[in-house]
Amino acid sequence: MRERFDVVIAGAGPAGAQCARDLAERNYEVLVLETESEDEFPRQSNKSTAGTFMSAMTGFAIPDDVVMNYTDNVVLESPNDHYVRSQTGAVLEFAEFKRWLVAEGRTNGATYRFDSRVSAPIMEDGEIVGVRYDGDEEVYADIVIDATGPAAPLAKKLDVCDLQRDHQAIGVEYEFEGVEVDHDDYADLRDAMMLRLDHDLAPGGYSWIFHTGEDTAKVGLCYIQNGSHQKYAKDGMGIDDYLEYWLDSDSRFDDAERIEGQQHRGSAHIQPPKSMSTDNFMAIGDTVPTIDPLWGEGIHKGMKSARAAAATADAALTPEEPDTSAESLSVYDQLWHSDVAPKHSARLMMTELLYLAPNERYDQLMADLRSTGQDTLRQINSGDRRAIAKLAHLSDVPLLVDYARRRFGI
Repeated sequence: MRERFDVVIAGAGPAGAQCARDLAERNYEVLVLETESEDEFPRQSNKSTAGTFMSAMTGFAIPDDVVMNYTDNVVLESPNDHYVRSQTGAVLEFAEFKRWLVAEGRTNGATYRFDSRVSAPIMEDGEIVGVRYDGDEEVYADIVIDATGPAAPLAKKLDVCDLQRDHQAIGVEYEFEGVEVDHDDYADLRDAMMLRLDHDLAPGGYSWIFHTGEDTAKVGLCYIQNGSHQKYAKDGMGIDDYLEYWLDSDSRFDDAERIEGQQHRGSAHIQPPKSMSTDNFMAIGDTVPTIDPLWGEGIHKGMKSARAAAATADAALTPEEPDTSAESLSVYDQLWHSDVAPKHSARLMMTELLYLAPNERYDQLMADLRSTGQDTLRQINSGDRRAIAKLAHLSDVPLLVDYARRRFGI
């Protein structure tokens, strides 16, 4: 006899767990399959950062218990300058946050199976009807959701999202104690989340310091192996080498020591998203390419995508004769573009321009942000082309030509 659920979700990260939480609250039979063992969930090697803002905290009723530190500012650094924007945020204890989401889903009635690696879709008449996991185990569902992040075993086999390896960002992060967050030679990072644009440290990407209280902080960097990485990369250096290079060259880390066991790695696709759904299937969270320019805030976006997918599933399954066709589930794509990541083309353009810009343009960016007002940064991150245009200079023409050549192959 086939084991069957209303919805099967692959992956118990923030997106998968939030989707399960919402669907179980609506009394659907939901199964979440998670690769990791429950005793070790989540592994510390999983990506962390976990910086978010109050809209996520209130929108998803995230409790204070999983917050390491509330922050007051966002700081952008360039090689020789910085810009401070007042914005209340929260740095989450990511492991506790993920465990809390699982507990919430279970309280609502969701079923979780750990040590259950999803390997392939089960197809009938060209449509996904279930998944295989742990080798030959099978489970069937009206709707299958891929929330496995960039691994995306189901989305890739169904040709959803159009994930390309050469557009994949990789990152590494450690948690430290002994970080001088109020160093005289740098911006004050007490109760702040800082992102640094500097090709010397992260060619084709950025680095960060998120203050987690007293002298502790999350410190990491990420980059895409794009044109800028190829131009500015140091021979023979990998992602860990760049982090070590930063630690050795920045006096804020002179007395810093790694906190044992707090090492995190991750990746994300930076590219235009294709479709995110098909017959009986949706992709959520980091399985869908990311597009935000200055801070990805992947947690919030992933959970918003989960909520949009849950609402779509509810609408598809509610009628006496459920309709889980591609046309019905395409409502999720519409919600993603309107609510999760509106103006995604402009946001992706800004992301790519940032990674292509040289270091001296990053210094100019700090001055531009100071001259255009506090709201410019928020507008840029939301894809406002007029705000982006405020930062344009005649000297940016070569940068724009380079972007057009790479983006459109001209």
